[in-house]
Amino acid sequence: MKKLFLLGSIVLTILSSNSQVFAKTNSNINTDKVVIEEFKPYDEAGNIIRTGRDATGKNGVVSTGKFEASKIGLEIIEKGGNAVDAAVAVGFALGICEPQSSGIGGGGFMVIRFAKTGEVKFIDFREVAPKGATPAMWEVDEKGNVKNNEKEVGGKAIGVPGEVKGLLYALDTYGTMDRKEVLKPSIDLAENGYKVSSVLNKDMKNQFERIDMFPETAKIYLNDGLPYDVGDVLKNPDLAKTLRKISENGEKAFYEGEIAQAIVESAQAAGGVLTLEDMKNYKISVRDPGVGNYRGYEIISAGPPSSGGAHIIQILNILENYDMSSIDPNSTKYYHLFSEAIKMAFADRAKYMGDTDFIDVPMNGVLSKEYAKELSKQIDLNKSKQYIAGNPWDFNESKDTTHYSIVDKDGNIVSVTKTVNEVFGSGVTAKNTGIILNNEMDDFDTGFGKANSVEPNKKPLSSMSPTIILKDGKPVMSVGAPGSTRIITGVAQVISKVIDHKMDVQEAIDAPRIHEDYDKLVYETRISPEVIKELKDMGHNMVDEGPWLEYPCVQAVTMSEDGTLRGGADPRRDGKALGL
Repeated sequence: MKKLFLLGSIVLTILSSNSQVFAKTNSNINTDKVVIEEFKPYDEAGNIIRTGRDATGKNGVVSTGKFEASKIGLEIIEKGGNAVDAAVAVGFALGICEPQSSGIGGGGFMVIRFAKTGEVKFIDFREVAPKGATPAMWEVDEKGNVKNNEKEVGGKAIGVPGEVKGLLYALDTYGTMDRKEVLKPSIDLAENGYKVSSVLNKDMKNQFERIDMFPETAKIYLNDGLPYDVGDVLKNPDLAKTLRKISENGEKAFYEGEIAQAIVESAQAAGGVLTLEDMKNYKISVRDPGVGNYRGYEIISAGPPSSGGAHIIQILNILENYDMSSIDPNSTKYYHLFSEAIKMAFADRAKYMGDTDFIDVPMNGVLSKEYAKELSKQIDLNKSKQYIAGNPWDFNESKDTTHYSIVDKDGNIVSVTKTVNEVFGSGVTAKNTGIILNNEMDDFDTGFGKANSVEPNKKPLSSMSPTIILKDGKPVMSVGAPGSTRIITGVAQVISKVIDHKMDVQEAIDAPRIHEDYDKLVYETRISPEVIKELKDMGHNMVDEGPWLEYPCVQAVTMSEDGTLRGGADPRRDGKALGL
């Protein structure tokens, strides 16, 4: 089971339309260049500001987890880049200014939809297990827990990074701009630095022990042995040098030569099994997305090895058996139905989902509306229940299958979610590179013979869910989030609020949320105390996590029929949308 501090992923959403007449943000207008007012997601006392995260645009909207990254994406579009160019630029930038969450030491998923053909590409650049990885490499105690936390911290937690190859593949295949031009903003950001937010400051404090354990990491993320204060400027000159090498020599600079050598030596020095051969042999996969529909809207999301898309669709399929639009989204009934649907989906997730290169996954069955209808019959509207996995194999012949979003001036959409897994990943930073290495191996189950057991070159199960929603073949929403399994539940709730209750995207993101965390229902205290009591009386194990859940952090954009773009960004962390 994941700990609360798991980050899971970063989602980028960028959209731009046909017109390129001028750009504006807030009151600044400049017909020659995008003018962007500075934004801080915290006040003078270092407290998070929960407002001012949204944006409206006609010519483009960029919504990411960081203002600095959104600004870079908007500037790439203003220069004439397409959605993929912007996505790649933002992807590298997020690894600089939100380093605890994602970066080139990790991996992720990208979904692209092409406007002219409607074709969808799902690019899987998830990390893989090194060839020397087996379940036996982790010693477990009598309770089945891994000793010395080796599954989360240190070398045995590190999978082969995929982000560089994935982003550059997308740029080379579908982008229009030169690699050096796309990477330059990130190189500048790493060299010149950015201001530490209250969220990053808190993450540094919460993970101080992990950072301090590894001198190369502490060198970057501690200031005289302590976490940086809010507002301090944090620079990463080693990472700037690394990105400059990638800018000049492409993916080979990362997967072979001195950068790869530094990654391998640092992982092995921390007890890992990563080799140069693992690095050189890493390959991305181009796969089919998970596809479904909800009340006439086509849902296109990540397919395996992510379980996210499948179970978002499964949850919505179960809820489709109820008139959700007539149910108050702040009511006991609403939260109860979501909780029960989540529990059923997660029971199937634990039993069936994994890397389809290694196991058979009943995707068609999980996505089947008939299967969801059968599951919905188990729900008792008056009490909470526990569920065991169903049998989606009985429905697997169904063809009812249906994915980081960016829309450029031609209407092409890109949606990306990426991660180093837990906050500050494995804690290991490759020597003299500035690269934090992931702890993605923790996403495998312990033991042999399970759908998600570790095997050489296998990809661990993920919850990342970059999602695109269409209506009558036209894009109406792009949405995704970081937050481990909370990605699935948070994205599903936002989708329901936009579709069922016609909420503005920022309103839907801001709305109180729940998450069914195995044996407990965690909630935001902004939910009515009366509703909380009623849920408790129904048998739900209610756990208070304060007025705002830390995760998931949803970034989304909606597209109206008149061409207006509305960007919503999550105030639970540092998200910010910018409009063009």
